[in-house]
Amino acid sequence: MTDRWVIHLPVTAPDLHRARIFARTAARVLAQLSARVEPGGVTVSTEDEQCVRHWVFCDRPLPDGGGRCALPVDHGSACARRAPWLGRR
Repeated sequence: MTDRWVIHLPVTAPDLHRARIFARTAARVLAQLSARVEPGGVTVSTEDEQCVRHWVFCDRPLPDGGGRCALPVDHGSACARRAPWLGRR
């Protein structure tokens, strides 16, 4: 028996771009509430083709071995641990 459960939360958006923006925002907000949120695994799909998923975050391993890229999947800059517009903690 597993001790981990995955939450599937259907939320609609009018297009892929806005769906990714909403998913990134939701993942980052939820990550502030719980260390168990895995933003890199966030995907979006059309309502009628939920088996065809589109990644939201890049999630590539960082070259320094310090985690995974937290930038949007289609970013044009070098991969980074956190988005530069989020600031430092």
